[in-house]
Amino acid sequence: MGTDGNRSWQMSGFGLSKLKPVNGEIPDPGPYELLVRTSAVSLNFKDKMIVDGVLIPDLSFPFVPTSDAVGEIVAVGSAVSRFKVGQRVLGQVIADWPDGDAPAVLHQHTLGSSLSGMLSEHVIFGEDAAVLAPAPLNDIEAATLPIAALTAWFAMAEATKPVPGQTILIQGTGGVSLFALQFAAAFGLRAIVTSSSDEKLERARELGAWQTINYRAQPAWDEAARALTGGLGVNHVLEMVGGDNARLSLNALAADGRLSIIGLLGAMEISFPIIPFMRNRIVVQGISVGHRRAFERMNQAIEALGIKPVIDKVYRFDEVPRALQHLEEGPFGKIVITTA
Repeated sequence: MGTDGNRSWQMSGFGLSKLKPVNGEIPDPGPYELLVRTSAVSLNFKDKMIVDGVLIPDLSFPFVPTSDAVGEIVAVGSAVSRFKVGQRVLGQVIADWPDGDAPAVLHQHTLGSSLSGMLSEHVIFGEDAAVLAPAPLNDIEAATLPIAALTAWFAMAEATKPVPGQTILIQGTGGVSLFALQFAAAFGLRAIVTSSSDEKLERARELGAWQTINYRAQPAWDEAARALTGGLGVNHVLEMVGGDNARLSLNALAADGRLSIIGLLGAMEISFPIIPFMRNRIVVQGISVGHRRAFERMNQAIEALGIKPVIDKVYRFDEVPRALQHLEEGPFGKIVITTA
């Protein structure tokens, strides 16, 4: 479009001090692309890890971080057929994964890591890497869906099928965890939520948690989880921490249980004893968001089930550094930045 006036936050290096607002030109969409004027951007812990240089140490600069945003289509390329100007859309984070098996090289085309991110007033989506935002959700709510909600959904409804009455253990009360809790309640699962905060655990109960465990008061939370299930163990654990925590997750699982590896808040590596895997036929799967078709199915379910994302705090576009710092404080739900 060739006109100055596109505000963004760009990294010139690693660390919050190297993340600064800049003003540039509004990009032109290619033949199969959408130009989207963003209204809200939501944060994930990986965004802080990228800014700090932990997750992608060979990142090229300058770089616009973050991967989740909602906005209105303001222009479309000449060959676009799936969308039209005026529609409200979300970006598919893994842009080359529309359905089925994942790409051979995952994260080669990923918003906010290998592709430029969303901390900008105008962004480009490929038309095959966008979905309509659920109508019942406002912009702040809808912005939270691309990673947190889809990761929980893919782990619980795509990689496996929920069986009402089974038990799922959900670690923490961040964005992925609270979406998982809401899906669990909707699917008829018995959700056990762990946290170090009694206040957050009480709020988790209000969202439908069956049981809660304060892991600071009960460091052997794996044994506590087994006790809550009459010694059988839980059917599914959403592992958000990594490191030695994963050993406790393994011990908490019932025979034929499933361990979904989602987060790495504690460490970048995990190790397990082999015998429990063999003896109990444990299934372990790494979860990396999900494909576009799953995103569309999830959005339909969110509308049908009346699920509302849990928002911890909303920041203005000029408060981006403070919003990223907030991720360190263990928010209850999602942190969102408005771009208006």
